[in-house]
Amino acid sequence: MTAPIRPLAELVSFLDSFDEPHILFDRDYRILAANAAYRRAHGTGRSVIGRTCYEVSHHYAVPCDQAGESCPLARSLGSGQRERVMHLHHTPKGESYESIELSPVRNTAGEITHFIEKMAPLPVARGLSDASGLVGRAPRFQAMLELVSRVAPSDATVLLQGESGTGKELVSGAIHQASRRAGQPFVAIDCSGLPETLFESELFGHERGAFTGATQRKIGLVEAASGGTLFLDEVGDIPLGMQVKLLRLLETSTYRRLGATEPRKADIRIISATHRPLREMVEDGRFRRDLYYRLNTFPIEVPPLRERIEDIPLLAEVLLRRLTPGRALQLAPGAVQRLVQHRFPGNVRELRNVLERASLMCDGDEIGPEHIYLEEALTANPASPELELTTDLAEMERRTLMAVVAAHEGSRHALAERLGISERTLYRKLKAYGLVPNR
Repeated sequence: MTAPIRPLAELVSFLDSFDEPHILFDRDYRILAANAAYRRAHGTGRSVIGRTCYEVSHHYAVPCDQAGESCPLARSLGSGQRERVMHLHHTPKGESYESIELSPVRNTAGEITHFIEKMAPLPVARGLSDASGLVGRAPRFQAMLELVSRVAPSDATVLLQGESGTGKELVSGAIHQASRRAGQPFVAIDCSGLPETLFESELFGHERGAFTGATQRKIGLVEAASGGTLFLDEVGDIPLGMQVKLLRLLETSTYRRLGATEPRKADIRIISATHRPLREMVEDGRFRRDLYYRLNTFPIEVPPLRERIEDIPLLAEVLLRRLTPGRALQLAPGAVQRLVQHRFPGNVRELRNVLERASLMCDGDEIGPEHIYLEEALTANPASPELELTTDLAEMERRTLMAVVAAHEGSRHALAERLGISERTLYRKLKAYGLVPNR
């Protein structure tokens, strides 16, 4: 056990001067102090002093890196520097994604003896189902979210790349909401549906008489987004002729309305998205190299649904709530299993369509497998079923069970009944997969 810091009272007083939640703990993960902001945000009536940070924040029995997550303490000991991670924490208001910044504290000999941890919630995302915001717990989702939390406070240009239907506009909206521009407009433009003749007018606006039919002045989307964020969806579809003018906007932060002579100043942040392979398009001469590098300052890959299948039950709950307000629809375990076995080439958009049809086919309160219609030609069918079932079935059960447990708010007995197994069997499976919390 490390020796305590002598001026502990002074350090605690220092932590209380911060508006954000802060805690002080030692190398054994034991919390020594928590400031007032932390107690307000995370207080449950039970003192956190003397408890481990991983038990309080995660309900784990072991440190984060032994439970499959990145541990900032272990990383800081390795690097000797400040470390930042994104973690999903338990709070009195439910699970919440939080940006963690951990700073090592050294003694007079230069040895790391303690750590100060600052927590900043990311309100645009949830680990469990929520009426709004990004929803997910899968590792690929969390990796994406950590990038969102890092880039959001800046004005850096972001390029979101991912398949159609993955929710790139939602991610762009999350970046905007977590930025200093959150109180200003968020304006989206779909670049795929505009011919070059209309694109410039839509983006920059025009003066009266600028062209035939321009009977009055019109402001463009750049001006409409002033002070906020302009989201360019399907940026790979922008005509080459317009790419030059977009590049000028990015390089000079100025633009001209069609028919105007004076340049105007643009105060916007640009986020773009595409499902197209922009790098290949650059090599083929279909997309300007200089524009690509301007847009690609901070790339974020938005994962397809098939790479985050444990999020399907969580997403399904949110989507059902949005699709059927006033109806308490649930997915039967058989329906969940049917969904997680599908590859969803249409991603979240396809999942939404499947659930909308299922809700219309279901007359009761529970959607069963018979209500789930999937296009069989697009369903994953293993080339050698016996081999793949041997290697993948256990992992599929683990990920499905993880998602179902996360979405369940009742007792373990009620969950066992819903799954159609005994409570003892449920406990055995939870323990085998490391899902028994240390409460």
